[in-house]
This record gives sequence, structure tokens and C-alpha cells, in this order.
Amino acid sequence: MGLMDSAKDAAEATGEKIGRKVDDAKEAASDKVDEMQADAEVKKKEAELKKAESEAEATKAKNEYKKDLRD
Repeated sequence: MGLMDSAKDAAEATGEKIGRKVDDAKEAASDKVDEMQADAEVKKKEAELKKAESEAEATKAKNEYKKDLRD
């Protein structure tokens, strides 16, 4: 039975190692997805900031034009 027990132990150890590798791979994929989502959120916020700055500049220019017309 020693040979069978050794083979069983080796198979269990191999299964556990494969299981850990699968878990590590899933965790790495999840981390990459989180990173990509964070990058997308940053890009979205940067675009929103640029839009707000453009709108502020346009409003300022419009107000200056109106002021010049009043003078």
C-alpha cells in the first residue's frame, strides 16, 4: 500500500498546487480588470474636467463680449 499512498499523496499535492495556480491566475485577472476600470474612470474624469474648463472659458468669453457691447 505504500506505493498507492505515495501516488495518492502526490496526486493530492499536485491538485492543490494546480488549485493555487488557478486561484492566483483568477486574482491576477481580477486585479487587471480593476486596474483597467480605474484607468477608464480617470480618463472619464479628465474628459469631464476638460469639458468643464471649455464651458467656463466660453462663458467668460461670452460675458466679456456682452460687457464690451454695453460699453
